[in-house]
Amino acid sequence: MTSISPRLPRPRLLHAVLAAGAMAMAMPANAPRAVAADTTSFTPAQRQEIVGIMRDALKNDPTILSDAIAALRSSANAAQQNAARSALESHRSDLLTPNASDAILGTATARTTVVEFYDPRCPYCRKVLPDLDRLTHEDHDLRIIEKVIPVLGQGSLITSQALVAAFIQGGQDAYFRMQRAIMSDSTAPTVERMRALATQSGLNATTLATDMNGPKVTAILQANMDLARAIGLDGTPTFVFNARQIIPGAVDYDDLKKAIAQNR
Repeated sequence: MTSISPRLPRPRLLHAVLAAGAMAMAMPANAPRAVAADTTSFTPAQRQEIVGIMRDALKNDPTILSDAIAALRSSANAAQQNAARSALESHRSDLLTPNASDAILGTATARTTVVEFYDPRCPYCRKVLPDLDRLTHEDHDLRIIEKVIPVLGQGSLITSQALVAAFIQGGQDAYFRMQRAIMSDSTAPTVERMRALATQSGLNATTLATDMNGPKVTAILQANMDLARAIGLDGTPTFVFNARQIIPGAVDYDDLKKAIAQNR
């Protein structure tokens, strides 16, 4: 997966575990668990003793630290999943109802909806394209709504603008012709290169270049980005299955098919 935002650095997690462990071990055995220890009331000698206890405990039983880290990770994952479910529910209509500007693979009226957020410059997005074509050819009750989002810099913005401009010019067919040209192209993306690819794809290159910086293209890309942020997307590609499950990364054909079946 092409990542957008960095993960939490591990040292911060380690510091949190050690601090929590020190506080817990300093509390009397009969102290109410709901009351946190007030570390500001410890004397320097008491703090030194706490550090010694922690060192001895970790030296004699290293699993204390690994168990604490595992517990924190589990808690963080659960919180993340809850947040994802809440976001999907809040934006259920946005994810299940295609916009007039959305390109759709498969049957437009299908009951099963997969939304793919992708960047035309993302190598993983390019790699998964054949699997998406295969899935929609095999499953006639499946539609894949494609939402292009430029997250990898200026080259991504140029190619994303060209794709949306192609859709505005000629609808679904023009979009997918331009998509095939862009996502199989290894030349550095420039406006002139987009003009050349548009001509190869049977489109009006001058109109496409003009529309790329127009208000319609800007509004569509902004709406895609807003929805991506709203559901907590942090990389491309990201797939959303029937507004119930999010799977980030270049999932292979078998895993995509399994997720589709599970979310019907």
